[in-house]
Amino acid sequence: MTDLETIQTYDQTAEQYQNLLTRHKPDADLTNFINAIPAGGHVLDLGCGPGNSGAFMAQSGLIVDATDASSEMVALAKKSYGLNAVQQEFHQLSAIKKYDGIWANFSLLHATKSEMPELLGKIHTALKPNAILHLGLLIGTGEQRESLGRFYAYYQTDEVNSLLVAANFTPTHLRTGVSTGMSGTEKPFMIVTARA
Repeated sequence: MTDLETIQTYDQTAEQYQNLLTRHKPDADLTNFINAIPAGGHVLDLGCGPGNSGAFMAQSGLIVDATDASSEMVALAKKSYGLNAVQQEFHQLSAIKKYDGIWANFSLLHATKSEMPELLGKIHTALKPNAILHLGLLIGTGEQRESLGRFYAYYQTDEVNSLLVAANFTPTHLRTGVSTGMSGTEKPFMIVTARA
């Protein structure tokens, strides 16, 4: 189940979050994801937030479904970008071999570590054979609530690799870096790409 305090934080800070995230062109990770999807392919923005990434996917000709547990984020995604966004928690994903790609960019880090194997299984089931998963997570250990009240699970790269392989994914690319989020603190992160 998605953490209620995390959802409330996003509901209360949705417009601030949108201002922080909004770009005028896709970054390299999103460009690589879009380019890896067949023309006119069907993708899911899982934990879409205010919808900026999903909008770039749609502009590139992809069919985009978008979900988020925050009703305010879903409202922004619809209002700002006209996305087909619905309020849904991760565990409610029930599609079967529907998507050519799933974009889970710093969204699944709000699920508990104990939930991750099941969620990756649902994502694998939702993807077509050989479809692509983009996964953004924070690097670290354990689980904790940060200063704004959001719940985070932290991972090591080899840990994520093992989880993906256990869920029948083939990891294909990894990059790491450091970014400053809404809380203002620098956090190390990983971007992992895998094939179903």
